[in-house]
Amino acid sequence: MSAYPPEPWRIKMVEPIKATTREYREQAIRDAGWNPCLLRSEDVSIDLFTDSGTSAMSDRQWSALLRGDEAYAGARSFYVFEEAVRAHYGYEHVIPVHQGRGGENILSRCLIRPGTHIPGNMYFPSTRAHQELNGATFHDVIVDEAEDPRAALPFKGNVDLAKLRAVIAEFGELIPYVSLAATVNMAGGQPISVANLTEVCELAHAHGIPVFLDTARAVENAWFVKQREPGWGDRSLAEILLALCAPTDGAVMSAKKDSLVNIGGWIGLRDPALAERARGLVLLYEGLHTYGGMAGRDMEAIAAGIAESVDEAHMGARIAQLEYLGGRLDAEGVPIIHPIGGHCVCVDATATLPHIPRTRFAAQTLAAAVYVDAGIRGVERGGVSAGRDPVTGENRFPPLEFLRLAVPRRVYTRAHMDVVADSLIRVHRERDRITHGLEFAYEPDHLRFFQARFKPVSGSSIW
Repeated sequence: MSAYPPEPWRIKMVEPIKATTREYREQAIRDAGWNPCLLRSEDVSIDLFTDSGTSAMSDRQWSALLRGDEAYAGARSFYVFEEAVRAHYGYEHVIPVHQGRGGENILSRCLIRPGTHIPGNMYFPSTRAHQELNGATFHDVIVDEAEDPRAALPFKGNVDLAKLRAVIAEFGELIPYVSLAATVNMAGGQPISVANLTEVCELAHAHGIPVFLDTARAVENAWFVKQREPGWGDRSLAEILLALCAPTDGAVMSAKKDSLVNIGGWIGLRDPALAERARGLVLLYEGLHTYGGMAGRDMEAIAAGIAESVDEAHMGARIAQLEYLGGRLDAEGVPIIHPIGGHCVCVDATATLPHIPRTRFAAQTLAAAVYVDAGIRGVERGGVSAGRDPVTGENRFPPLEFLRLAVPRRVYTRAHMDVVADSLIRVHRERDRITHGLEFAYEPDHLRFFQARFKPVSGSSIW
C-alpha cells in the first residue's frame, strides 16, 4: 500500500490532545446518551465527526483576519469576498450568509410553496429539512449505483436522467427547482460529472426549471473530474470548478468545507430579481446583505481560502490522505463505501453489524463502539439521520447505513490516520462482542442526529 505524499504545509501551532482511558470513554458516551455529537470535544482524541468548520487555516488566512473591515454597511471586506466568489464560481450576485444552512433557508423561502416537489441527487438532512418545512416533497433521482456500497462507478453522484424525466412528467410546474450536490455527502462524498450535470441543466431548463448546486465540496468534485472524466485531465481545478457551476442557475455554499474556514457561507445567483428577494430575506434572518451574519474578518478569510482551495498540491494531499485511510481499512476486510469519497471514509454498518436490525440503528451503535475503543468520533449516516416521514411519522431507513469518518482539512497527520485505521480494524474483528443496538431515549423533531439521546436496547452497554 502506497503512502500519501507529504503534506504541503508545515505546522507552526499545536493543540494538545487529552489522553483518556477506555473506562473514562465508556462513562463519557453514557453521559452523552450514546450520541458522539453530545460529547465534549476535549474528551475526543481524533475528531472525524465533520469536515465542516474544522479546517486549519493558513498563515495567509490568519493575516487576512487582521484586514477585516467591520463596518456595518458596505464593508471593504465584502467586496473582496464578492470578487473571490465571482472569480472562482462565476455567479454575478453574491449574498453572504452565516453558513450553508442559512443559504438553504433563504433559497427555500424564496422558491418553495406548499405542495411543490424537488428532485435531487440524494438528500442531505438540513437541505431536505428546509425543503420539507416550507412544504415541498423531495424526490431522489440519483443513479441506482449510489445506493450500493460496493459499486465502483466513478461518478456515483450522477443523476439518473430517466428518473428526473419521470418526476418532471408527473409534477411539471410544481417543481420550483432541481437541487444538486457536488459531491454527494449521503452517498459517501461521491462526485457528479460535468457531462451529467450539464445534461441535467439542459433537461430542467427545457421545462423552465432552474437548477441550484450545493458547492460546499465542489472543489473536491473538480478533483475527481480531473482524475476520472475524459477530456478534463489537462484542465486546472479552477477551470473545472467554473465549468461545474456554469450551467446552473445558482448555488448555496457552506464555506466551512472547501474554503477552509471555521464559519461562513454564501448564495450565488444569476437572476437579479431572485437575488433581490434573497437579499430581502437575508436582512430578516441573517444580517445586512453585505455581511449576512459574518464579521468582515470572516469574509477576508473566506476570500483567501477560496484561492487556496483550488491549489492542486493541497487537494492532491487531501484526497490521498483519505485514500490511505480507506485503503488500510479495505485491505483488512473492513467494509467501506467504494469509491472512497472526497471528504470522508464511510464504514458500511449493516455489513459490519449484520446482527443489529435497522430499527436498532447499527451505524449509531458502531459510532459509539469506535469512540469507546480509541476516542475517535465519527457520525451516523443512516436511519437516525434520515429522520421520520413528515406525513406518516414512520422512521425512514435509506439503503445506506454507515459510519462516516469526515477528515478535517490540514489538521491530522498520517500517524492519526493509522490510529483511526487500527481502531476500526480492531472493532471490526471484535464486532461479535457488540450484541445489541440502541433505541431513542429522547428524540427531537428536526435533525435528530445532533441532539438525540439513546439507550442500549438491553442492559447498560452495547457489548
